Amino acid sequence: MALFILSVVGSDRPGLTQALAAAVLSAGGNWLESHLSRLGGLYVGSVLVDLDADGVDGLRAAARTVDAHGLEVRIVPAQEAPGPADGGLQFGLVGQDRPGIVNQVTAVLSGLDANIESFRTWITSEPHSGGPLFNMEARLSLPAGLAVGDVQAALEDISAEIMVDMSLGPAS
Repeated sequence: MALFILSVVGSDRPGLTQALAAAVLSAGGNWLESHLSRLGGLYVGSVLVDLDADGVDGLRAAARTVDAHGLEVRIVPAQEAPGPADGGLQFGLVGQDRPGIVNQVTAVLSGLDANIESFRTWITSEPHSGGPLFNMEARLSLPAGLAVGDVQAALEDISAEIMVDMSLGPAS
């Protein structure tokens, strides 16, 4: 068995997830993990599939059928990578929305060689004023020798500048 990733983007409509699931099943694959959502009015996401290596041509053919209905499907082999030895860190942020928050936070993390394993952002409304609040969640893995306290300090250095509240703790 081999792992493959399907990345998808297309016009959102009912039945797209089922069409993908049918394509995976028809090729003899097993749907393991996925991140699918409506983003900017489009259906976007990724699916991790376990499949016999000789089934990839069948998966490509089944994906072309889904593709013919307006959903672009790309298939690439997944790469096995060990998970973080320390279990990783969960990072959270919330603050008034403004341009540059993602750039500043990811620049700090990149400068520390921290790896972002998952990343999610969204906008909510501030309870009292109704103004936009920017929310971020990320799961991080740290390189050997980088202490959690160093990550915390580096993020706190920018928290006042970008006017956000941040949290950092063990990933669950």
